[in-house]
Amino acid sequence: MSKTPADTPELPRQPWRDTLRVYLEPASLRMFALGFAAGLPLLLVLGTLSFRLREAGIDRATIGYLSWVGLAYGFKWVWAPLVDRLPLPPLTTLLGRRRGWLLLSQALVIAGLVGMALNDPRAGLQPLVLCAVLVAFGSATQDIALDAFRIESAEARKQAALAAAYQTGYRLAMIWAGAGVLWVAAWAEGSATGAYQNGGWRTAYLVMAGSMVVGVLTVLLSAEPVRLPLPPARSAGDWLRSVLVEPFADFLRRYRWQAVLILSLIAIYRISDVVMGIMANPFYVDMGFTKDEVATVSKVYGVVMTLAGAFVGGVLAMRLGVMRVLMLGAVLSAASNLLFAWMTTRGHDVTALVAVVSADNLAGGIASAAFIAYLSSLTNVSYSATQYALFSSLMLLLPKFVAGFSGAYVEAYGYASFFTGTALLGVPVLVLVALAMRMAAPTAERPAGSPA
Repeated sequence: MSKTPADTPELPRQPWRDTLRVYLEPASLRMFALGFAAGLPLLLVLGTLSFRLREAGIDRATIGYLSWVGLAYGFKWVWAPLVDRLPLPPLTTLLGRRRGWLLLSQALVIAGLVGMALNDPRAGLQPLVLCAVLVAFGSATQDIALDAFRIESAEARKQAALAAAYQTGYRLAMIWAGAGVLWVAAWAEGSATGAYQNGGWRTAYLVMAGSMVVGVLTVLLSAEPVRLPLPPARSAGDWLRSVLVEPFADFLRRYRWQAVLILSLIAIYRISDVVMGIMANPFYVDMGFTKDEVATVSKVYGVVMTLAGAFVGGVLAMRLGVMRVLMLGAVLSAASNLLFAWMTTRGHDVTALVAVVSADNLAGGIASAAFIAYLSSLTNVSYSATQYALFSSLMLLLPKFVAGFSGAYVEAYGYASFFTGTALLGVPVLVLVALAMRMAAPTAERPAGSPA
């Protein structure tokens, strides 16, 4: 009989000191730095870019459609098998397969960010969008290799801690790519007047490209994780079958009919956050908040609440079980969107902005830490890159497709209706989490990658 990842009150208990010490282990620190490199590009082609485009006078419907650049993250499972198995001479020889792919993908991200820095959206959107596509493709490829690197870096019982360390770095990078980039752009503009100054954005995006050095140095200074030996392929057909078919067949064999429920939950778990996030920055612009105001609130309150959320989510997942925290994250993520609807009634109110950003970051940190641990528990270490890429792609595919229509919806019905609607999108998530909890095994969590 197949089982979903179990989640019960009878998990082995450790002293709190041992539970917390895992965050200081080298694997956790590496995940923190690599999480920063993974989180940096996302907003630069989505939320931050939407702020820049709205300030440049681009209409909200167009901004919404341009968010489909992010669909690269939803289709990364297509090339994940190649990242999982294909060597990259001479990088693989020098660094190993995981680190070689990480370094190549980081180079693509840096090149794309430099291109985005040098192009003015008012002179034409196509060059800027093409560079954004390069960033998204490089970033998605980095995610594939990094997820496998993380899963192979520690045993199953430490995956929640690695996920929390990764998520902390990831969310800090999102603050830097969301608030930091606004602060840098405002500083670079100085006393210049005008609604849009491309020079400030050029400087800001070049600084973001330079910030990727954190990931590059971590890759160069890290050791390649030990991989399980794979049986040699007897023919090209065997190799293709092991690369393209077996990772997906393995998942279906282990979970059988429950795979439908698991994949459905993955497909919509983050839908409230993703759909809402595309219009958050245009909303700030339309409410009259300056780059400095948004950056300062996100930098101070957003960082604190992000750290708190990721830390609390990781600790609770280890103490109480992933599924309980997954439910908590789903509730908080949907509820925090209602605060944005409330903020539409407040006008230019910095206090309201502080409250909403704080709650949203706390909810996001908790939900993401639990969700990453849940996805990690589903993978077989023999196919870690491909299977995790499938899960994380599925997580984004539907939400990002729906998010493409967010600008047109706001144009037609307004922000209050939009934010309320994104909160309601979280209701089916609660139902699926509850069903997954009922299907969980009644005794102990299944180790990641073990047979069902």
